[in-house]
Amino acid sequence: MTIEVTDLRKRFGSTQALDSMTFSVQPGLVTGFVGPNGAGKSTTMRVILGLDAPDDGTALVDGQPYQAIRRPLRTLGSLLDAAAFQPSRTARNHLLWLAHSQGLDGTRVDEVLRLTGLTDVARRRAGGYSLGMRQRLGIAAALLGDPPTIMLDEPFNGMDPDGIIWMREFLRSLAEEGRAVLVSSHLMGELQDTAHHLVVVGRGRVLADTTVPELVRLHGSLEQAYLALTRGAVEFR
Repeated sequence: MTIEVTDLRKRFGSTQALDSMTFSVQPGLVTGFVGPNGAGKSTTMRVILGLDAPDDGTALVDGQPYQAIRRPLRTLGSLLDAAAFQPSRTARNHLLWLAHSQGLDGTRVDEVLRLTGLTDVARRRAGGYSLGMRQRLGIAAALLGDPPTIMLDEPFNGMDPDGIIWMREFLRSLAEEGRAVLVSSHLMGELQDTAHHLVVVGRGRVLADTTVPELVRLHGSLEQAYLALTRGAVEFR
């Protein structure tokens, strides 16, 4: 399964949020979606999920719009907002509610809790979780349907050093299973030891779409590449 974004355009008032955004996410790879705050990353992900309608262009998951997918959690698992849960519910009950909506049972819930390291705190109210634990809960929700495609918006936010190491290894393991993985970040360093492919964006358009080794060959390091490519990509809201 793949994500195909083609010539997406989106304007909010006087701001051109997406300006012919085009890229793809392929199976077996972690694709880093990186750029300054306001570069259009979250808007692109919202369009992919059908939460925002583009003014022009298409965003397809396995060749069809996300809204047309009958069992979406079994096709594309996503994390856009780590606070998207009812804080009075336990983590396990939150996941059970999502699972039942997709025809899944508690066995899969316990499996994703184990995969994300939340088994010991699964019966605690999610409202008391740290940001890093909320990120793990969001990833657990994204994995519920065992989807072949995963999309995560800034999943490193709130992670302590051990959590960052875990996240890098975990994302790589998902790709090694043959999944297509799209991960956004505004920090190149978060993706340095994680991404196989990078889509660098600024001002709503793609600035580079290439492999990590190629960016290093051209610029000497990923950080230098990021600075060179995004220079002048002024933040907008």
